[in-house]
Amino acid sequence: MLTFSLEGKTALVTGANRGLGKAIAGALAELGATVYGTSRTETGVKQIESDLGTEGFVLDLEDVHTIAPFVERVGTDPRGISLDILVNNAGINHPAPALDVTVEQWDSMVDTNLRGTFFLTQAVAKHWVSAGARGAVVNIGSQAGTVGIEERAVYCTTKGGLDQLTKVLAIEWAEHSIRVNTVAPTFVRTEMTAETLSRPGWGDTLRGRIPLGRFGEPEDIIGAVAFLAGDAAGLITGHTLLVDGGYTAW
Repeated sequence: MLTFSLEGKTALVTGANRGLGKAIAGALAELGATVYGTSRTETGVKQIESDLGTEGFVLDLEDVHTIAPFVERVGTDPRGISLDILVNNAGINHPAPALDVTVEQWDSMVDTNLRGTFFLTQAVAKHWVSAGARGAVVNIGSQAGTVGIEERAVYCTTKGGLDQLTKVLAIEWAEHSIRVNTVAPTFVRTEMTAETLSRPGWGDTLRGRIPLGRFGEPEDIIGAVAFLAGDAAGLITGHTLLVDGGYTAW
């Protein structure tokens, strides 16, 4: 029987202080993993430490020059933090009509959702390769990487890029026994989506595009992440798993 247990494994979840990241980190811990989390703020770090009982770390993916030193510090931690799983959950969105997107909005989303995610993953993978260790990366993408959604030109661009990045990294790193996959949810009820889903008329329009007739909850996504992070998915790499209620089946 395949096991979904993560006993003995150590995971790092970015953006673990709230919303989907918080739910993912908690689920991995329930399955037996030792889970560490990151947040952009000290307040978020304190929330992580309260939730998980492990040390939280301040990390802003937009500040790309801090990423490699952060991974080096974690990887050489005297307490023996040695990662087996990386969940790239942290991401941002600034919905706006394409005609109104600013340079600042573009840079912020691309730097966080794509550039920062790549360089964090690269830095962790370098440690795995150097140590001859296996590893699993689970990126949190979006159905927006597969279909176009109004007012999300930049967000769709970053998530589509993440899907392609997943494939390339999976191909290049397979020889090192590093698996790379993406979970791509539909609209999930979190702090990040609250404003969009509560807009008069807009929430009903989006819900109407989902054949199962409802938005996601964080609990709907954690099973897919836990599966791809663990040994039960040992032959799966380079895959984007849509958890979208059928949104992209149209």
